[in-house]
Amino acid sequence: MTTQVLIVGCGDTGRHVAKQMLATGANVQGLVRSADSAKHIAELGVTPIQADLDAGAFTPPPADYIFYFAPPPRDGETDPRLSGFLNSLGQHSLQRLVYISTSGVYGDCAGAWVNEATPVNPQSARAVRRVAAEKSLQAWDGPWVILRAPGIYGPGRIPVEKVKAGEPVLQDDDCGWSNRIHIDDLAQTAVHAATRGPDRQIYNVTDGNPTKMAAYYGAVAELLGLPAPRQISWAQAEQEFSAMRLSFLKESRRVDSRRVLEKLQMQLRYPKLIEGLKACL
Repeated sequence: MTTQVLIVGCGDTGRHVAKQMLATGANVQGLVRSADSAKHIAELGVTPIQADLDAGAFTPPPADYIFYFAPPPRDGETDPRLSGFLNSLGQHSLQRLVYISTSGVYGDCAGAWVNEATPVNPQSARAVRRVAAEKSLQAWDGPWVILRAPGIYGPGRIPVEKVKAGEPVLQDDDCGWSNRIHIDDLAQTAVHAATRGPDRQIYNVTDGNPTKMAAYYGAVAELLGLPAPRQISWAQAEQEFSAMRLSFLKESRRVDSRRVLEKLQMQLRYPKLIEGLKACL
């Protein structure tokens, strides 16, 4: 029988997962909100389902694997979208639901290494909502896997225009550690999480090589043949950066990804940032 796949929130990451699942011969359906998104995924061979999770009364089609990539709402402390979706799932052939969360649930760890055993300590409103979403999934009696991802980069998702514009970066002395994963590797991990290993597991998904922000922007600049961005102090950053950008820079942690590599027998395409950036450019 043909494998049935449903991708809830079939955006950039969802489309990468869809391509991998379509290559296996699976029938892939993707839930999106807009007509433009529906048209875009249809061009890939994905059957679009246009619906709004906030409107309620959505009945998911039967699926062997569900990839849930829809974000929580921008306000509040919970994720009613995910809760409502889980409540709408019937008892059918579902083998695994894969949910992409964020490594932001660990909060600021002062640069320390964190793994899946590290207690969550959300310090931003968006991380609080992600922790609530994780808890609602863990309370559900179905087969789930949670992937905690950091900053996702890939084609069209690197700061090319910011580097070209000469935007500054926070100097190393004031900047914490940041973690990343190439979108191809995140998609591959999601597929492995659905089809391999036990359910009801949590995995960190990073390339395992944290950097400072200046090194990231500097690598992009070097590949573009441009000067390295100027570095500024925290006091200057508070005057020039958005509140959202500052909130990310306030947290520092180094995310250990050994568990997902070992348990799911993963081999990343881009274990080093420079390799992933070259592929993007």
